[in-house]
Amino acid sequence: MDTLRITGGQVLRPDGTTEEADVLVDRDEGTILDIAADIDADADETLDAEGCLVMPGLVNAHCHVSMTLLRGHADDKQLDAWLREDIWPTEAALTPEDVRVGAELGLVEMIKSGTTTFADMYFHVPDVVEAIDEAGLRARVGHGAVTIGKDDEDAWADIDESLAIAREFDGAVDGRIRTAVMPHSLTTVGEEYLREVTAEAHADDIPVHYHANETTNEVDPIVDERDERPLAYAQDLGMLTADDFLAHGVHVDDEEIELLADAGTGVVHCPASNMKLASGMAPVQQMLDAGVTVGLGTDGAASNNDLDMFDEMRDAAMLGKLASDDASAVAAPDVVQMATAGSADAIGLPGGALEVGGVADIAVVDLDAPHLTPANNLVSHLVYAARGSDVRHTVCDGQILMRDRDVLTLDESAVVDRARETAAALYERV
Repeated sequence: MDTLRITGGQVLRPDGTTEEADVLVDRDEGTILDIAADIDADADETLDAEGCLVMPGLVNAHCHVSMTLLRGHADDKQLDAWLREDIWPTEAALTPEDVRVGAELGLVEMIKSGTTTFADMYFHVPDVVEAIDEAGLRARVGHGAVTIGKDDEDAWADIDESLAIAREFDGAVDGRIRTAVMPHSLTTVGEEYLREVTAEAHADDIPVHYHANETTNEVDPIVDERDERPLAYAQDLGMLTADDFLAHGVHVDDEEIELLADAGTGVVHCPASNMKLASGMAPVQQMLDAGVTVGLGTDGAASNNDLDMFDEMRDAAMLGKLASDDASAVAAPDVVQMATAGSADAIGLPGGALEVGGVADIAVVDLDAPHLTPANNLVSHLVYAARGSDVRHTVCDGQILMRDRDVLTLDESAVVDRARETAAALYERV
């Protein structure tokens, strides 16, 4: 057995408490063998966690990782205009190699900020999968399909590609890759396509992931045309099951929250993107109180503009208090839960908690910094004070992806250089 011992730190337990303990990992199986004080075992390799908090790897439950190439492009615009005038025309010029380079850049960024698992909606998915394989992360991926503005043949081709990608890559890279069918949203994909692809996906036990209720422009047309709320429409289409998950859920009413809770459908909150695009404030505390599974995601780097889940936790807590007009709303322990176990549950992947027998997806956060001193409440610090740059080590599936801020699975300097060159060439073409 090949083992890894993470020693000398404090461990964040699933109940939110912390204790001084070592973590022993079976690297062959990618699982945690033991969590205890001063584990008496000769490990093949050791990670020093002295002065650190050992926590579950963060789970970015909704992003478009290759949009790192679009970081800083067309900022300060409303969502609809931003998509139609800037983002979609630029994405139309992306090549598979561009997407691979953007994915590598995003994967380095996530590794360096303690994210071990993510859900990604984009295109040229095989190239993204290759990058994930090399980087060593865990992910649920899918091809984002759009039918508006296309003739029937092209629309079905896009839908068929989403389904084919989901079938082909589910279980890839030693099981670290799972898939979903990913129609872009309830307003950018027509009803007949949504109904058909959802039925086929569920017949193959493949979940469906989509954007919903992000802005009022995604709500009003459905209400006007169908005299029902978007999530009631999604339920009619079979898209509201315990395996499915949706992004944003900003403009949901009481009945839709009840639908989500009853169905067990996960919602991925993306506070930074929602603020930047002025989409609105999601009723996160209300959803949590109703028993909805709420995860946390960064969305794409074009609307965030980073993939740092520590930033996202802070934004979620701050925005949640404003939305509820209550300083006690969306409290730090709930936010950490959202960014770990909540996100893992929402996207249906393992992780989000450090438990014996569970997957060894781990972030080690260095507490030796002025902005993390004094260490009065470590859970609070994770939300309100910590930064992605405080992560010292990152482990996924038992493998060390970053040691002492040095990414081991990808050449960080080469990735950054390629991304600069690729982005410059892209914008010259556009």
